[in-house]
Amino acid sequence: MDEWRLWGMRVDDDWGAAYAPRAATMAQLQPGLWERVGEYWWEGMNAGEADNALTGKHDANGKVFPVAVKADYAWSAAFISYVMRIAGAGRDFPYSSNHATYINYAARAAGGKIRNPLLIAENPEQYAPRLGDLLCFGRGRARGLTFTELPTAQLFPAHCAIVVAGAVHRLSVVSGNMDDAVVMQHVPADGAGRVGAPWMVVLRVMYQR
Repeated sequence: MDEWRLWGMRVDDDWGAAYAPRAATMAQLQPGLWERVGEYWWEGMNAGEADNALTGKHDANGKVFPVAVKADYAWSAAFISYVMRIAGAGRDFPYSSNHATYINYAARAAGGKIRNPLLIAENPEQYAPRLGDLLCFGRGRARGLTFTELPTAQLFPAHCAIVVAGAVHRLSVVSGNMDDAVVMQHVPADGAGRVGAPWMVVLRVMYQR
């Protein structure tokens, strides 16, 4: 929530449908915010990774990248990794620039393949997310990926958001790199707190183990 406030408390319940990125107005290119994205990369990734040097507008060599290729430097997973690191997840979280890394980790944990896991994958049609859990869906070629197909042999494009408020009919989530900012969105629930499609998986965070 602190990060959301820092980015101006933007709410987008159209999920980017009306958003048109322009270099002059993109939040992640503004002074103070492109550096903040750099913090997400620096703190969120493990030491020694090339992505550590990225910012909201620079590649790993410090060169400004054009808006047309900004998708090559998507930082939504870096944001999740940063939040988990700052929240004290320590070495137990699978920090990554790709959401699929921790989605697959959680799926393996659900199958009993990880001892004392930090994340456990839950079926969004059966499990009602709690505060602090992660909601994830597949993007692009992984748009049709389902819970029963996890874990996957290869990484895939995805997006995850953190549950920051909940009710039986609607959840509030916060994620990074949505509208090139940190944004809050609202997710309809079925009356029992479950979200179902298009969400592929809920990552239950084991804050107490």
